[in-house]
Amino acid sequence: MVGITLAGSTGWVGRALVGAIAAAPDLVLAGAVSRGAAGRDAGEAAGLAPVGVAISATLADALATPSDVVIDYTKPHVVKAHVLESLAAGRHVVVGTSGLSAQDYAEIDLAAQKAGKGVLAAGNFSVTATLLRRFALEAARFLPDMEIIDYASPHKGDTPSGTGRELAELLGAMRQPGTSKPVAELAGVRETRGGAIGSPVPVQVHSLRLPSFVLSCEAVFGADNERLTIRHDAGSSAMPYVAGTLLAARRVSGFIGLRRGLDAVMDA
Repeated sequence: MVGITLAGSTGWVGRALVGAIAAAPDLVLAGAVSRGAAGRDAGEAAGLAPVGVAISATLADALATPSDVVIDYTKPHVVKAHVLESLAAGRHVVVGTSGLSAQDYAEIDLAAQKAGKGVLAAGNFSVTATLLRRFALEAARFLPDMEIIDYASPHKGDTPSGTGRELAELLGAMRQPGTSKPVAELAGVRETRGGAIGSPVPVQVHSLRLPSFVLSCEAVFGADNERLTIRHDAGSSAMPYVAGTLLAARRVSGFIGLRRGLDAVMDA
């Protein structure tokens, strides 16, 4: 049995994970974290039947109960500290929270290596979003001109989304220079060209925050007289993220250090 400590147990994905972990024959919910619901049964707080696990106010309190893996679906401003705290406590970590930078991930990788633990982080644990990433990376081998459009609700607290940021970082590491004029050479309002993410050849990312969107990400590739668009759209349910997250929790103990993206373990 794999013992899970779930940080963010009353959030959108967290509530769905509580029920899925309780129903899985090879997983057990060892601890749950949600400051606003501290003391309540994790199942009841998620709108489900009781699971016999009281919610802790802090991750430190939850880590007092033995577990194998910490799953984090909290907030961008606390996730890095949670990962480092979990590694120091001897846990593997699955990160579903977005908002971390490339430098943050570098620090997490170093900490994981030192702790001898695995960390699997993904901007999106949906299988179809993972396929978007896989297909976009394949397209980038042949098409150097690309940009990313990231869509989310007006209430999303980070920009771009983890899906868009992660895709841009991966594309930026492998793409060839495109044909668009460098932003520094443009007149007018340069900010309208989006944000440059990734290296050594950054990708321009444009974030839209509008009602009716949950989370969508679009990779647009251009060539002479033709264009390719690869897009993922998420619905209003959190269930597409649950299966991928639990797959990550089952496999994160199989390696040491940081791996990015669900596809890092999909073929294992």
